[in-house]
Amino acid sequence: MTLDMQPGQRLARGVARHLTAHGFVSVEEFVPARGLRVDVMGLGPKGELWVIECKSSRADYQSDSKWQGYLEWCDRFFWAVDTDFPTELLPEETGLIIADAYDAEIIRMAPEDKLAPARRKKMIQKFATDAARRLQMLRDPRI
Repeated sequence: MTLDMQPGQRLARGVARHLTAHGFVSVEEFVPARGLRVDVMGLGPKGELWVIECKSSRADYQSDSKWQGYLEWCDRFFWAVDTDFPTELLPEETGLIIADAYDAEIIRMAPEDKLAPARRKKMIQKFATDAARRLQMLRDPRI
């Protein structure tokens, strides 16, 4: 199964597995607002929202010009990369996760910048709606 996935998708799977171990649920390729799509959005047991951007190479990271726009939609922002990634490229003020297709480890915890209550409510509702729609499409693709 991992052979069919792109490198970033393999990282996202490992991140999602790791988040689960911390009591989080996650949605991949989540759209917090028009024009933005995060690789992994994690929802924690206390309602915390984390964005994790998966970068499979230097070129992948350098071509990402939207990541700062994600900061206003989460409490913490992380990069997820593999062990071969040059981590010195990543901003120190962001979180760092080392991942592979099977698991991940948080190397540097991202600083917390809590969302406003109204935005948190909106994001949790959107998260739940997106997750429910995806599940419904799996059960009934004709919808």
